[in-house]
Amino acid sequence: MSKYTLVIHGGAGTILKTDMTDEKELAYHKALGEALDKGAEVLIKGGSAIDAVRAATISLEDNILFNAGRGSVFGKDGRQEMDASIMDGKTKMAGAVSAVQHIRNPVELAYTIMTKSPHVMLNGKGAYDFAVLNGLKTEPDEYFFSEFRHNQWKQMQGSDEAALDHNVIIKDKKFGTVGAVALDVNGNIAAATSTGGMTNKQFGRVGDSPIIGAGTYANNKTCAISCTGHGEPFIRAVTAYDVSCLMEYKGLSLEEAMTIVVHDKLMKIDGEGGMIGVDAKGNAAMVFNSEGMYRGMRNSNGINEVRIYK
Repeated sequence: MSKYTLVIHGGAGTILKTDMTDEKELAYHKALGEALDKGAEVLIKGGSAIDAVRAATISLEDNILFNAGRGSVFGKDGRQEMDASIMDGKTKMAGAVSAVQHIRNPVELAYTIMTKSPHVMLNGKGAYDFAVLNGLKTEPDEYFFSEFRHNQWKQMQGSDEAALDHNVIIKDKKFGTVGAVALDVNGNIAAATSTGGMTNKQFGRVGDSPIIGAGTYANNKTCAISCTGHGEPFIRAVTAYDVSCLMEYKGLSLEEAMTIVVHDKLMKIDGEGGMIGVDAKGNAAMVFNSEGMYRGMRNSNGINEVRIYK
């Protein structure tokens, strides 16, 4: 069998075992395992990296545990606005969507923008109209309702603060983005990222997840990266592309480049979070500067793991 690698994440932040019930920990492990199953199934059958990251990310979007798709957080107006992006390392084609509502799988919309439009990013109502035109699944508000997310939002109502997935009042702070990176048997790589953004966000705020080069990047010559964290520093650091640059121009390995970006460059501008990456040789890395990151990896060498804590 030719070489393949799949890496996924479900968000990073202050994720401590002392704050986690056995039941909840088991649910997260199961959800991450299911996403790995979906993506790996594509790769094992000889499918493309782009289809594998789509499949894995859709699985995470469909799970209410994660702040993306169905589990997206509430904005200041009480609605969910979702962002996503996807990039093919072989062609360097990319698609992205921001501030979209009622789309069941924003990553599927990002893929459709990449493959069926001349654009890279669409947003808001225009993106929704494009989704409907192309037959993508939409859902009513009730589909996206989570009592846990709603309670987070209710605690923040009346303030102009925004919180990353978990309310700032609650001590466990999670950056609830999801994403996947993959290498397929033909040596091509791809990346995808999806998020519901920040609880109580306002003014049409958009984070790094839909921005190519900040939250997502893929180039067969270097790496595929999907980020999770406080979006503003990730945008300012052009984080995902910076890893690729360190590999291409300085000759660093994937893990060396990711470590410099996450533990040095980001921390200098108060950027908390992490990223997952894969290169065209199948090397993978999961690097974060927070207390934990929901993450998992599967490859053709027999590695099959899911982790949460440091």
